Amino acid sequence: MRRMAVVVSLLAAVAACSSNAVEPQTPALPEIDLATFQQTMADLERPAVVNVWASWCLPCRAEAPLLQAAHAEYGDRIEFIGLDFNDSQRGARLFLDEFDLPFIHYFDQAGEVIADLGGFGVPRTYFFAADGELVKTHNGVIDEQTLALQIDELLNR
Repeated sequence: MRRMAVVVSLLAAVAACSSNAVEPQTPALPEIDLATFQQTMADLERPAVVNVWASWCLPCRAEAPLLQAAHAEYGDRIEFIGLDFNDSQRGARLFLDEFDLPFIHYFDQAGEVIADLGGFGVPRTYFFAADGELVKTHNGVIDEQTLALQIDELLNR
């Protein structure tokens, strides 16, 4: 029994060392406050999809490839913005390294922006018209059909 505890302890130490040994390639995410976010939304020239995520969130990890594909298809007509919430910079940067989400991401550690938008859960996706008006909120993992429908509605406003 004692030998098993030692093996488990060693494995845990090796896992901790190996995960900390990886250095993120993505630069630190810029921190955002409510005033800056509101100004960003007011300055929009096209509709926006704002996705709230965290590196520790398994559903966020599941929807990341969908967001990457949507950006590839609609990124010339829709602004995509990521808001990392309740996370560490390192975790966020490693997440972005892994999923290669090629749009702007902000760090909302304090949750000020998220609170103003009406929630704290992740994932959460907000759809904004080109004039900055919040049109739709989607709580939880978004599927391909729902994302495409909401983007289509934004483009046809």
